[in-house]
Amino acid sequence: MATTNQSQFEDFLPLMADKLGGDGLIEELCNGFQLLMDAEKGVITFDSLKKNSSILGLDGMSDYDLASMVKEGDFDGDGALNQMEFCVLMFRLSPNLMAQSEFLLEEALEQEFDSFRH
Repeated sequence: MATTNQSQFEDFLPLMADKLGGDGLIEELCNGFQLLMDAEKGVITFDSLKKNSSILGLDGMSDYDLASMVKEGDFDGDGALNQMEFCVLMFRLSPNLMAQSEFLLEEALEQEFDSFRH
């Protein structure tokens, strides 16, 4: 069941990016972070994620899945997700958005290379 919820969430990120643009998507991810974070600590902890996950339709996820999500995104090893770690994790969890980002990066690099050659 967790996979289904995660897949639905992943499918919405590219649509959000198309509709809102890059800045709008980041703003919405920041809003999502605010909804999921522990207000006292200013980060997303396992407990705050478990408590608030139903807001994003993730209430069917197991404790193991929630803990794994925090662990996967926790780059600094403090056991929680700061805003940057959360945003990076959301991008990483969306293969379609990552593919779209890679395409745009390749296109920008090709344009830069072409302008450099001329």
